[in-house]
Amino acid sequence: MSDPYDDLTYGGRPVGFGQRPAIAIIDLQLGFTDPRYPQGGRPLVVEATGNTARLVRAAREKDVPVASCAMAYKDAGDMPHWKIPAMYEGAFFKGHPAVELDPRIYDAGHDLAVIKCAPSIFFSTPVHQYFTRHNVDTVIVCGCMTAGCVRASVIDSFSHGWRTIVPEECVGDVDQGPHDANLLDIRRRYADVLPLREVMAYIESR
Repeated sequence: MSDPYDDLTYGGRPVGFGQRPAIAIIDLQLGFTDPRYPQGGRPLVVEATGNTARLVRAAREKDVPVASCAMAYKDAGDMPHWKIPAMYEGAFFKGHPAVELDPRIYDAGHDLAVIKCAPSIFFSTPVHQYFTRHNVDTVIVCGCMTAGCVRASVIDSFSHGWRTIVPEECVGDVDQGPHDANLLDIRRRYADVLPLREVMAYIESR
């Protein structure tokens, strides 16, 4: 049985790499990466964090721009209408240690760090201007969660006209099924989903 998406040419051409990459790291904050916190330490996210750390070390050596975001709010009244009660319990409030970026992926001397209040790293943040100032044409998206904030950031990157790349081992979610399903859909519509080794080779060849 043929895939109806294939019949309609979804995913039928690659995005490809451009000449001026940047890396966008989505929500690899301690609230998601550290098992001490209620939503932290999911295996796919832990794996993505370690792999992203490898990628950004290589990127910084080539002076590739890196932007990282954490999601945080002043208080519960400052939040949008999340359908996740745990979001309202304090670990995503400004000043809480769970909001800090995981030190494995963040270098204060090189990276731009922003606080966001919506799923996409680009929504009401200076990341778009930062990448534009660096003449970026390719955005490599890493982080969590694949089905939520990663996907939203991929769509915004696509909408801004950048070539968008997702290193498969550098994104994670709560569960394998939604992770895989969203990567499949992203691959069909918006971005190249590639093995980390290919993205590393691209960065190291610069």
